[in-house]
Amino acid sequence: MTTAHATPTMSSTTDRFETDTVLDASRSRVWHALTDVKQFNQWFGVNLAGEFVCGQEITGSITIRGYEHVQMTLWVETMEPERRFAFRWHPYAIEANVDYSKEPTTLVTFTLEDAEGGTLLTVVESGFDAIPEARRLPAFKANYSGWVGQLKNIKKYLAS
Repeated sequence: MTTAHATPTMSSTTDRFETDTVLDASRSRVWHALTDVKQFNQWFGVNLAGEFVCGQEITGSITIRGYEHVQMTLWVETMEPERRFAFRWHPYAIEANVDYSKEPTTLVTFTLEDAEGGTLLTVVESGFDAIPEARRLPAFKANYSGWVGQLKNIKKYLAS
């Protein structure tokens, strides 16, 4: 069974936030849930096609009800097995008729560490200060809430 902090910890500035949880799973198991596209799709609620490869783009549609119209594109930055996985994306890019391709991206970094009871998974998203001002705060708030939810999703996924 996977466990998480009752309330994920969080620190933030205007540019970045950090949240974490301890999962009752080995680093290897958590790593595969993060970096195997089929597993990522299941807990994240997306239908990415392909593989996570450093320096490459991967795209797919979100499968969460109400967001099926959203195409999500990730650009993989870092893959350090069982330690660190990072990608860039356009945060809170959910409007169907808006072209976000000219906007800066944020960097999402997952860090895995051994912890009592399993693996400490830390998620940091940074780069919000570069997002256009009208979208910056909504994107920051939505993505923080989203990552709190995604930590619960990966917990459930690992428990199954």
